[in-house]
Amino acid sequence: MKSKFTFLVCFLFFVNTLIAKDYKASFFGIESNGQTMNTNSIQEAINYIHENGGGRLVFYVGRYLTGAVSLKSNVTIHLEEGAVLLGSVNPFDYKRTGYWTGLITALDQENIGITGKGIIDGRGYDLSQNVLTMVYRGILKDEKLNSDRPKEGLRPQIIYFKKCKSIVIQDITLKNSASWVQQYNQCTNLLVDNITVDSKSFWNNDGIDVLDCDSVIIKNSYFDSSDDGICLKSEGAKQICQNVLIYNNTIRSSASGIKFGSYSFGGFKNIKIINNTVFDTYRSAITFATVDGGLIENIVVDSLVAINTGNVFFFRIGERRTGRKGSMKKIQVSNVYAEVSATKADQGYPYEGPIEHMPRNISPAIITGMPDVKIEDVTLKNIEIKYPGGGNPHYAKIGLDELDKVPERIEAYPEFSMFKELPAWGIYIRHASNIKIENVSITCKEKDYRTPVVLDDVHKIIFKDLKVKEPGKKKNSVFSKNSTDVDID
Repeated sequence: MKSKFTFLVCFLFFVNTLIAKDYKASFFGIESNGQTMNTNSIQEAINYIHENGGGRLVFYVGRYLTGAVSLKSNVTIHLEEGAVLLGSVNPFDYKRTGYWTGLITALDQENIGITGKGIIDGRGYDLSQNVLTMVYRGILKDEKLNSDRPKEGLRPQIIYFKKCKSIVIQDITLKNSASWVQQYNQCTNLLVDNITVDSKSFWNNDGIDVLDCDSVIIKNSYFDSSDDGICLKSEGAKQICQNVLIYNNTIRSSASGIKFGSYSFGGFKNIKIINNTVFDTYRSAITFATVDGGLIENIVVDSLVAINTGNVFFFRIGERRTGRKGSMKKIQVSNVYAEVSATKADQGYPYEGPIEHMPRNISPAIITGMPDVKIEDVTLKNIEIKYPGGGNPHYAKIGLDELDKVPERIEAYPEFSMFKELPAWGIYIRHASNIKIENVSITCKEKDYRTPVVLDDVHKIIFKDLKVKEPGKKKNSVFSKNSTDVDID
């Protein structure tokens, strides 16, 4: 995989040097007053540059109002510092491509990019409210409208690229999307470098969604989103999201920081998640979920810091569609420091995670497959997790003699809170095999009635140098039931 990433970086550098000719936006009559609608002018500029050998369409200081435009091969949109591309708040200024719509779209293009230190502002709140108005008037159709939240496909993303090759998204700031901020679907050779995502203007503001892509680097970037921060998805049963490097990013989320799923039809393979920081995150710092029949295989997580998060790790195999059973194996997680919040980790942000999932006791790190499909070959090494403790037994306590009361919920949407109360405060593992836990430290600040580590239907597990610190009466650190080959060193 290293050689593929090296090739990708070199190739994208080569592409950028080829696209050297600059065209000023003003040359095409594109206005910077923030009021003139520039959609047609910007599209004609893109078409012209594409037809004349490629180059950069450069926007200088100003505010440029536009509806949806389509990027073409060998064209880069470049926003200089002080340039702001403003999305229209009229939903009819956007064309749908299948289910989705976006401000900057591309289909089957190559050697394209969006660069520079400028800003793209989707003005998502106002745009979403206008979409909602059109739904209530019956002009836009949304049969499943819920809580005044139109479906994601009616609300434009800022970037929507599908089946494109050789993409560079660099230095730019993306803010205030109406839906997912940016989606790359079945793309190859994608570099996302040193960008800022600040999108908390409405629901479903995933920072970045990568669907069934091959050869992807996401690095040196900052994501602050009201849904999952960095999200890998797999939408087709015969497709796969693979060869991905997520490196040196900082993530804040009202859902999960880094997430696999929930679309998980084909699966995920050869993913490296290195040197990332997650903070103020409602759900899990990292979620590995396969619930639609896909695989998760050959994953490396190294050097993760998670501060004020609702959960650290969530590994889940489910069966959301009858007969579609996924697999999860060969996952290594090492060199992690995490602090789990005693309260709602994203409280005070404009769009918080669901309050209806509270109150409940703090959840442990979770690894759980299904009775007939186990999670396999997971290593947790050099990990320190600090928990607040203070578990309340009046929240539907589940004792060690009644582990079968923990619901399987194989058909449910995968989130760490899906099981409600769990009998462990530190680590809970169920339906798994060949697990290695080495030099792992879990600390409980306040007394908790629960056991630190609980195993249920776990086979061939090794604990080496497990450290448990908790106040109050000493309990056994590990409880196992229906399990074999439990080796505690």
